[in-house]
Amino acid sequence: MSYKRWIFVTIFLFGIGLVSGLSTPTSFADLFSEDIDTLGELAGFLASLPLALVVVIIFIKNASVLLLSFALSPILCLVPVLTLVVNGWLISFVLAEVAQEKSLGFVLAGVLPHGIFELPAFIIGEAAALSFGAMAVILVLKKKSRTVLWSTVMRDVGHILLALALFLVVGIFHTIIIVALLEEETRGLLMTNLKRNLRYLIVALALLLPAAIIETYVTPLLLT
Repeated sequence: MSYKRWIFVTIFLFGIGLVSGLSTPTSFADLFSEDIDTLGELAGFLASLPLALVVVIIFIKNASVLLLSFALSPILCLVPVLTLVVNGWLISFVLAEVAQEKSLGFVLAGVLPHGIFELPAFIIGEAAALSFGAMAVILVLKKKSRTVLWSTVMRDVGHILLALALFLVVGIFHTIIIVALLEEETRGLLMTNLKRNLRYLIVALALLLPAAIIETYVTPLLLT
């Protein structure tokens, strides 16, 4: 499936999260009262830091989400799917709560300036993760790939030991993928897909930098 179609899939999954957040009862917020207090303390701590350092922290936080999602996407694409749905739910739920307490204008002022960069970065990066993860899953599940996997296992005991070591870290499915990648044909197909999606991931990471700068310097001015 083309990358453009993965963009639509990504938006759809994110939309499911948004709708779920809007339909969640407001009483649900009581379950997270302690977490909200903790976030408030964290926000106060960040406010005490130099603004340039806050930009770096925000960028690293957002970038790590995309990079982790991309790296773990071969595990049945579970991580990018959960990331999209959960973030969509969290964003809409929190913003709905804030809009009730403050106003819609307050919410828009706090979200739109950096969201113009951050949301496209999130969509582009997660679409790349889904595209790459789906390719890895398809290669492993195809009959030919399973044959390649078995022959590789039988041929090289060292590869099996490597796979078992990786199994302790990322689980059995990720292990199967890594062993399959040891076959030249399978590796070539996946590496082509990886190079293409890494370009999109780099674009997403580049957009996160201006988003972090705006969120640190501009958004507080609009909320005062």
